[in-house]
Amino acid sequence: MKAVDAVIRARLHSDVVLVRQVAEYIVNAGGKRLRPALVLLSAGALGYRGAHHHELAAVVEMIHTSTLLHDDVVDESDLRRGRETANALFGNAASVLVGDFLYSRTFQMMVEVGSMRVMQVLSEATNIIAEGEVLQLMNCHDADVDEARYLQVIRFKTAKLFEAAAQVGAIVGGASEEVERSLANYGMHLGTAFQIIDDVLDYSGAEVETGKHLGDDLAEGKPTLPLIYVMQHGNAEQAACVRRAIEDGGRDDFAAVLAAIRATGALDHAKKCAEAEVALATQAIECLPASTYKDSLLELCLFAVARSF
Repeated sequence: MKAVDAVIRARLHSDVVLVRQVAEYIVNAGGKRLRPALVLLSAGALGYRGAHHHELAAVVEMIHTSTLLHDDVVDESDLRRGRETANALFGNAASVLVGDFLYSRTFQMMVEVGSMRVMQVLSEATNIIAEGEVLQLMNCHDADVDEARYLQVIRFKTAKLFEAAAQVGAIVGGASEEVERSLANYGMHLGTAFQIIDDVLDYSGAEVETGKHLGDDLAEGKPTLPLIYVMQHGNAEQAACVRRAIEDGGRDDFAAVLAAIRATGALDHAKKCAEAEVALATQAIECLPASTYKDSLLELCLFAVARSF
């Protein structure tokens, strides 16, 4: 991963001072680096020993970083990874424009790799991610969102980049169409599980670990899986409480909503859904030969559902 970080730092260079400041601020904030790890591990599992996977892993992380810059503006967030968000520090305009810079820089990097197939996968992914962001915006304050609509959003908004990362690693590694599809499916299911647990942590995590405010999703009126479960399986009072909280937004009803979530077992249900996705991810890579890279891909599945941050 040090090689990937070196590529990112080199590619962040701009003669425009503010671009460097904002980009370096958010990259230096750290992060799990799961998406670039998928590129490296997928390529490694197929025996790839070149250098293009470092460049493409950096591309994937920079795409992710650009979405974070835009996300925090849309969500009006002021805390990420335990630090002030870039928009809180530099302003909304700077965050949006530097996010655009990162997006465009990744396409320059993709062209240099010289693979039309890689370009196809990553350009499609960025387009679907953007659609996912719009779908999520449309779903905010809509208490009629069901589980199917919720899953569509997270598969577009989050899981698609996991899928593309694993798929790009497969392409670089010279995978057959069948293996490429298997790794793409692995990434999609892993990313879905990851986001479900992210939504669980919004009601159960410790702020010092997650680096985010507890209840952010509720404040933004986002109908996530735990809330959908309460509305479908709770009593009339619990369902009405959650519906009102989604429609009104804010944190005024957070204590009552949290009580309803706990009483109905909504978090356990969501965790079981995440575990089911991880089981599908594990099954998807049974075709890979035994290796330390495959072992790491399997360990990521365990991390996705067991994590507390």
